[in-house]
Amino acid sequence: MDRGMPGEARRRQLTVDVRRMGSGAVVTPAGELDHHSAEKLRSPLDECVADGCYPIVIDCSALEFCDSTGLNVLLATRMDAEAAGGQVHLAGMRPIVARVFEITGAGAVFTLHGSLDDALAALPAD
Repeated sequence: MDRGMPGEARRRQLTVDVRRMGSGAVVTPAGELDHHSAEKLRSPLDECVADGCYPIVIDCSALEFCDSTGLNVLLATRMDAEAAGGQVHLAGMRPIVARVFEITGAGAVFTLHGSLDDALAALPAD
C-alpha cells in the first residue's frame, strides 16, 4: 500500500478563494503554500493582475505555512501589480507565516494589515 511521501497526509491542501470587491479583489489562500501548491495561488493572482483588478488584498489568515516558493509568488505579484500601477496588500498573517516575511525582510516591501477588516478599512472607497 503506497502512502505517498512522509508527512504528505498531514499537509493541508491549498485552496484559493477570489472575491471581487469593487475594482479590486480579496484573494484568500487557505492551507499550506509551498512548492507543491504555489501554482494554485499564482494562477488567480496572475489573472487579477491581467484584469487590472486593484487593489489586491491577500487575506493570509487561513494560510498555515508559506515557504520560499510561496513567498516568491507573492513578491512577483506585487512587482507585476506595481508595474501596472496597482497595489497588493497582505492581511491577517499568522505568526508562522509572518516569521518568513520577517526573516527575509519581505515584510518591508508589502503593505501589511493585522486583519482583513483593517485592510479593507484602509483602502480608498471606490
